[in-house]
Amino acid sequence: LPWPRLLVPLGCFALLLPPPGAAEFSPSLDSDFTFTLPAGRKECFYQPMRKEASLELEYQVLDGAGLDVDFHLLSPKGETLVFDERKSDGVHTVETEDGDYMFCFDNTFSTISEKVIFFELILDNMGEDGQDQEDWKKYVTGTDLLDMKLEDILESINSVKARLSKSVQIQTLLRAFEARDRNIQESNFDRVNFWSMVNLGVMVVVSAVQVYMLKSLFEDKRKSRT
Repeated sequence: LPWPRLLVPLGCFALLLPPPGAAEFSPSLDSDFTFTLPAGRKECFYQPMRKEASLELEYQVLDGAGLDVDFHLLSPKGETLVFDERKSDGVHTVETEDGDYMFCFDNTFSTISEKVIFFELILDNMGEDGQDQEDWKKYVTGTDLLDMKLEDILESINSVKARLSKSVQIQTLLRAFEARDRNIQESNFDRVNFWSMVNLGVMVVVSAVQVYMLKSLFEDKRKSRT
């Protein structure tokens, strides 16, 4: 899965303000990220948002024992908006205000197993589309003689854009599901091979013991007396 260029994990730093010099997500409306969360660690990220916008976040644990993780989402004021305890996936949407929203993935409850986590951010009403529409409106004057007005063209373009964005989102989620299922299958394959070898070893040992016991029953003990 692709890695966004400007995303920087913040570790276990404070959740109210981004650390000095830390990078943020690019202004893209759709960003996805995959990272490895070591055992006993907590990783936090932040996303600047505007007022009356929408932040949708979906995450999945792709690999690791239990396929679970703790998830926290905090507002710019430090208020806990979402808390998921030891879940394998989740989808959350919040209406935002101006400020930096923090979300953290917590694997401190695990002392051995690391987790591979995928998450995707979808940002709506960030102001860019509205500016594009204002730019289009400057060219609407004088189009009464056209069979199709520029407003209709703009509406069609926005509809196509929305459907393409939804298609990309669905494909990204399907790749994440495929990665998680593949990891589960590989883990099951390793377990089957391990226990098959254990069963084979037990059968060899039992066979050897049985042969030894049968031979001991038919030994001529009189030879040992002489």
